[in-house]
Amino acid sequence: MPLRTLKTWPHGAIMLDAEHTQFALWAPDAFYVSVELENGQSLPMSPQDDGWFVVKTRCPAGTRYRYSIDGEMEVPDPASRAQAGDIHHPSVVVDPLAYHWQHNAWAGRPWNEAVIYELHVGALGGFQGVEQQLARLVELGITAIELMPLGQFPGERNWGYDGVLPYAPQASYGSPDQLKHLIDTAHGHGLAVILDVVYNHFGPDGNYLHRYASGFFREDVHTPWGAAIDFRRREVRDFFIENALMWVLEYRFDGLRLDAVHAIDDPDFLQELARRVRRQSDPSRHVWLMVENEHNQARLLEQGYDAQWNDDGHNALHVLLTGETDAYYADYAQNTTGQLARCLSQGFVFQGHVDRRGKPRGEPSGHLSPSAFVLFLQNHDQIGNRAFGERLHQLAPPQALQAATVLLLLSPMIPLMFMGDEFAAEQPFLFFTSHHGELAKLVREGRRNEFAAFAAFTDPHKRERIPDPNAPQTFESSRPVLTANGSSPTHELYRRLLHIRHRQIIPYLPGTQALGAKVLAVGAVSASWRLGDGRLLRIDLNLSATPVLHTASDGSSLLFEHPPHSAERLDKGTLAPYCALVSLTAATPLQPLMESANE
Repeated sequence: MPLRTLKTWPHGAIMLDAEHTQFALWAPDAFYVSVELENGQSLPMSPQDDGWFVVKTRCPAGTRYRYSIDGEMEVPDPASRAQAGDIHHPSVVVDPLAYHWQHNAWAGRPWNEAVIYELHVGALGGFQGVEQQLARLVELGITAIELMPLGQFPGERNWGYDGVLPYAPQASYGSPDQLKHLIDTAHGHGLAVILDVVYNHFGPDGNYLHRYASGFFREDVHTPWGAAIDFRRREVRDFFIENALMWVLEYRFDGLRLDAVHAIDDPDFLQELARRVRRQSDPSRHVWLMVENEHNQARLLEQGYDAQWNDDGHNALHVLLTGETDAYYADYAQNTTGQLARCLSQGFVFQGHVDRRGKPRGEPSGHLSPSAFVLFLQNHDQIGNRAFGERLHQLAPPQALQAATVLLLLSPMIPLMFMGDEFAAEQPFLFFTSHHGELAKLVREGRRNEFAAFAAFTDPHKRERIPDPNAPQTFESSRPVLTANGSSPTHELYRRLLHIRHRQIIPYLPGTQALGAKVLAVGAVSASWRLGDGRLLRIDLNLSATPVLHTASDGSSLLFEHPPHSAERLDKGTLAPYCALVSLTAATPLQPLMESANE
């Protein structure tokens, strides 16, 4: 079905001036639509071509409203810019110009400077609570914070991926202007702000689109969340692209991370979104676009997107650190060290390789810059999708995790950490929601059944111990303590490594090329990159408890060693257990390392 060219209106309530607002709703399945204002006024909307209903009226900012569909039901605006409470409360007209920005000269940061800290706004106390963390994060060496999704969801507790009103910042976190104040304050600290956006589905509670705009969905294609969104339609495509533009232009977010784009069966939509964001942003701004993509489509990273979250790198490291091979980790159970070497030298592990289901996955990625890959040891998924939300320091030998942290923060890939990593926070990060009634029961049972593929939970009675996502305590348990009592070795390690990254690596990332990686032994690799200034960056890593035969490179200058005195062992031909050595060599003609990650 070709994309149709037609006349469209901006979705939602758009202020035309201080006193007048245009309401536009795409409702092709409705016969009659009206705007129901809080003062009791009912405004019939004029039907237009292609299923649009539009009305322009005197209506100032702050006005509360709903849409009435055929006189049968009242619904929130699917493009609501704010809600007067929950998704079931009225929508609110918002003046996008009401907030007075303090840091108008901010133009963002170049991508090579990205050191990303992912966080959950609700767990940190809302927009104002996040503001209280900014100065500390800057001191640590963070250059960007990434907010988990903000689109209005049901209730007050949710990861954000169940949102149904993607234009409205979650009311329990604060107002639209409080969100802008957070972003403005972050810019004053020199921090970029990224938003995780969900364009692959709507949540199950409060989504009425099937009733009046079924064209949003295609029943012939299904995703894990139900019928796929139909991006072939211009109205649907614009709904999401306008949303991306709102966050970037109106809220001044410095970047977007698109969730699970493998569930978007329309790569042309993704390319158009990137083109329009790039075209409509001020050319002097640095705007970052990232994807999460199980398909490992390297071509997207050449078509407007800066980087992909590299789950492959995480999964290989997780298996080496913990020995876990359940469920999706089974894809990384064989030749894990070789997979890590391939990741460090070429980006993706799966580049057309066959996965555990017997299907090829991914595209060749060795030609891409190392900074096209966001590397992490943990994120919201990899902690929260565990039954009990354990963090990695509770699962892996501490010295091995510290060595992996050296790789994370000093490799040329873009590092991402999750809130609490820097203190080895003891609090879990659990999956939490605030559904009620039958939906709460379905979510609780569905969550527990997800773990049937894990050996520890094949017994249904054991699965019953998994925390109820809807219990308030599940959320409260997930709020990290982001301070240290006295000296924190983990915090000091992060601080030292990020200081080195800012001084010795970030300025030279543009033009960096991978030279290869080789397997030294099970759990041990040596990887090299030529930085943009011609110097050779080398990381020797041993995540095993066994010493490994290896030698230091000639003419190298040691940049960092963990644990102390590891370099002395390497000079004698042995890479110590749980060791990471980072060295720099002056620019010379160099031969790439032999790639030994191939199966």
